[in-house]
Amino acid sequence: MRDRDLIRHYWPVELRPAFDALFGIDDALGQVVASTSQPALGAIRLAWWREALERLDHSPPPPEPRLQAVAEDLLRRGISGAEVGALESGWAAWLDEEPDLDAVAARGETLFALAARLLNSKDPRLGEAGRLFALGDAARRGLRLPATPGLGGHHFPHALRPLTALAKLAVRDLRDGKRLEPEATPARAAALLAHRLFGTVA
Repeated sequence: MRDRDLIRHYWPVELRPAFDALFGIDDALGQVVASTSQPALGAIRLAWWREALERLDHSPPPPEPRLQAVAEDLLRRGISGAEVGALESGWAAWLDEEPDLDAVAARGETLFALAARLLNSKDPRLGEAGRLFALGDAARRGLRLPATPGLGGHHFPHALRPLTALAKLAVRDLRDGKRLEPEATPARAAALLAHRLFGTVA
């Protein structure tokens, strides 16, 4: 089980397919990076996904389940394929010899902005939470990062907590010198429950 499986249950039932579609594309892009040994080839594969997503805005989806899910569950909710395709640039940064941490973090900002539209909620510090999520994910993927501050006790609105819970767990992963926990442990589940109740990331 993954953290995502726990967090998915916090999403409204009617939005879970959209959650799956959005994060499914993010996963697909991440898998390209993880399975690529030649950066030039990886860039081509990432560009294929971005262009395929952009084509969804004016053409029917091809027989690819993740693209079909975007067409069915995101486009009809007002999120364009091109907007989802913008995630590609954050993943492309991983193909550089020394990834640009700002670009890596910006992927989380993009992802959270799209997900927040699904939840129909806003917060001025949502972008920061998204960046924390992306950096926490980077740490779990083996990128060595300096200790990263949290959000100073900021309380997110209840409607956003099914999303900002991802940042709550990311802060645990970014603690200086802290050994990475396995996903979906009882301690991480307890952190998610605390976030659901109080809305703070750190």
